[in-house]
Amino acid sequence: MSDYHLPVMLQECIEGLAIKENGIYVDVTFGGGGHSREILKHLGEEGKLFGFDQDKDAKLNAQKIEKRSFTFIEANFRYLKRYLKLHGIKQVDGILADLGISSHQIDKPERGFSTRSDAKLDMRMDQKSELTARKVINEYEEGQLHKLLGIYGEIKNARSLASAIVSERFVKPFETTNDLIQLLERFAPRHREFKYYAQVFQAIRIEVNDEMGALEDFLEQSAEMIKPGGRLVVESYHSLEDRMVKNFINKGKVFGELEKDFFGNPLKPFQAVNRKLITASEEELKKNNRARSAKLRIAERIPINK
Repeated sequence: MSDYHLPVMLQECIEGLAIKENGIYVDVTFGGGGHSREILKHLGEEGKLFGFDQDKDAKLNAQKIEKRSFTFIEANFRYLKRYLKLHGIKQVDGILADLGISSHQIDKPERGFSTRSDAKLDMRMDQKSELTARKVINEYEEGQLHKLLGIYGEIKNARSLASAIVSERFVKPFETTNDLIQLLERFAPRHREFKYYAQVFQAIRIEVNDEMGALEDFLEQSAEMIKPGGRLVVESYHSLEDRMVKNFINKGKVFGELEKDFFGNPLKPFQAVNRKLITASEEELKKNNRARSAKLRIAERIPINK
């Protein structure tokens, strides 16, 4: 498990789910199976766990779990409702999402996620997808690049970088991660180069995998699929994701303001369980530096009659 991905705030996530022995749960980001294995320890004979993941390596990990209570679904979590209904599941007791990228995907150079290894510009979580990092860099218009670098990567010089990418690719297309890094070296702030590279790679990865769109679809479906009193546990790793999750829990939508009914009651499906953001302990940070950016939010489905 730890070779693939060391789960961040594992016990906090499990406690947040408030697992019922015979309940139905979903781990929508199966990955290495760390969270799923821990959930299964808390389930009785009647309990069920469904694991979602679109990555073929995750599917191999799932094949190692030989419990009748576990079902693996090879799909993006944006199709949560569709696949659960195919399995006869109308509602569940809890859903766990550990967003972002796994350690395994970063550490596997050929996937093109890492800034420290030379590889083809890929960055696909679903390797059957047609859109790659190479296509984004070499085919997107300058305005599109400017927007995604600024919004998804929070790059301050996004406009000038987008312009440089377009100029550079006229001479020679970008083929590898090193091709891109060589250009980024000219724009990165001094002494903050690796952070800058990571921000640019993050922006491209989010675009390639439509991570924001998938997250919005998933959150909206979670409200329909979780029973009243059930739990939604979401762990995010950058401010964009966390903002969307926070807004959805507090306002019932990822963008926009809270709406109220005729009587002034808030129209939102969840209420926050943890008012204060949960972050990794100092002890965990010493063992796993990647936990530093993790933000955990827990919410409970509000009963319909409230």
